[in-house]
Amino acid sequence: MSVTSAVPEEILQDTYLIQGLMVAAKDAALYHGVLMRTVEDPNSSEMINYAPFSLFPSPVPENLFKEAMDVQKDFNLLIDRVSQDQEFLTKALESTIRVDDFTAHLFEIYKSVRDEGIRQNIILGINRSDYMFHNGQNDKPTLKQIEINTIAASFAGLGSRIPDIHRHVFQVWGKPEEAAKILKCEAIYRITDGIAKAWRMYGSEKAVIVFVVENVARNIFDQRCLEMELWRRNITVLRRKTEEIYQRGILDTDRKLFMHSRVNSQVGHFLLRLFPPVQDWNGRLLLERSRAIKCPDIATHLVGTKKVQQELTRPGVLEKFLYDNPEAVERIRATFVGLYSFDEGEEGDKVVAMAMAEPEHFVLKPQREGGGNNSFGEELKQLLGSLKDSPERSAYILMEKVTPLPVVNYLVHPGVPPKLTECVTELGIFGVYIRRCGNMVINDCSGHLLRTKSTEFADGGVAAGVAVLDSPYLV
Repeated sequence: MSVTSAVPEEILQDTYLIQGLMVAAKDAALYHGVLMRTVEDPNSSEMINYAPFSLFPSPVPENLFKEAMDVQKDFNLLIDRVSQDQEFLTKALESTIRVDDFTAHLFEIYKSVRDEGIRQNIILGINRSDYMFHNGQNDKPTLKQIEINTIAASFAGLGSRIPDIHRHVFQVWGKPEEAAKILKCEAIYRITDGIAKAWRMYGSEKAVIVFVVENVARNIFDQRCLEMELWRRNITVLRRKTEEIYQRGILDTDRKLFMHSRVNSQVGHFLLRLFPPVQDWNGRLLLERSRAIKCPDIATHLVGTKKVQQELTRPGVLEKFLYDNPEAVERIRATFVGLYSFDEGEEGDKVVAMAMAEPEHFVLKPQREGGGNNSFGEELKQLLGSLKDSPERSAYILMEKVTPLPVVNYLVHPGVPPKLTECVTELGIFGVYIRRCGNMVINDCSGHLLRTKSTEFADGGVAAGVAVLDSPYLV
């Protein structure tokens, strides 16, 4: 398996040139606002640095990039249809909710709002499907899905600015023609278009958008990119934690949600959810009961669980939901790797035995998005060994491990000397859709994100300090 780069080997080994390009790249990152708060003081806007990024764009097979873009609308449609099937979600998650408290809380809210009656018929979905380029038979790479995120779909903002850094690096290097080939990334603008469209469909010029945020926000500048784009369109944006929604939120008799705010004493008809890892369940229930447009709504959040993704790989399931589009079924299924259930019974016992016998070929995944939660190799074997005779094993699924194409690059982290590193890349494709009642109003492939990490790390994303932001150089 060959290791590739977007620049010649002699350039990668030119220490003097690399040092100069590093200085130019870091200044460009600061200039373009590719920023994160520091680990030492994650809640202070006084303590910031550039977000980690790659010095050069990384090579990406053009045919696989196009394949990922082409299949995104199919995934949007699949997610939306699955979210409307209460019987399927209930059956798919029945074993998981008995042993996974987080998913159980989500499902309890889902059932509660379904029983009470859903008052908002406008659904806004923003998701990101993540892929690696699997080096399969005959060294021919194929596109394989790692996960689909229905709530943890971040870095559209900072990711849209990385191509500017890479173009500048190539220009400083003296390669303007190569600089011109670097793809633009318009994810932040396409996603904003979708949110603004849903806001207009809500039908109130006084409605605001609420970002539901986490307590510690190192990645706040990525969120601010989206927020500023909305402000430019004269749409008011507030930032609130879920506990604040419960403490300050009031539902009127028509289930419109109002929140006390310094901006306006009557605020809040529309809510945009980001990715708070710690939930206040009372606040989540309040916003789900409201007429606000949720992104995602509770049903779509459940579709993003690993258990549902595993169930979608079973024979006949895609055909059930995409009955009118056999070509979409083929495109989606081509991206799947093996996903297996640990549910109690003969099938689950066989999966446990398979994973224990060859742990190096698999990844153990809990019901979470966002990276940094998975187990590999010996850790997988030990964890599964402690769970194999317990019903708690149903809280996990097993995924066939992808063998990604390796690349080499310089990964730029604050305070870390430059080092040529063997890496793997992960391509994310954003999707935005809006459904009103049974009609799809928008179904859009909304841009891309590339992240790269050293092969010495098995798991972890940009926010965790493992991966860096990157941009594709099509080859």
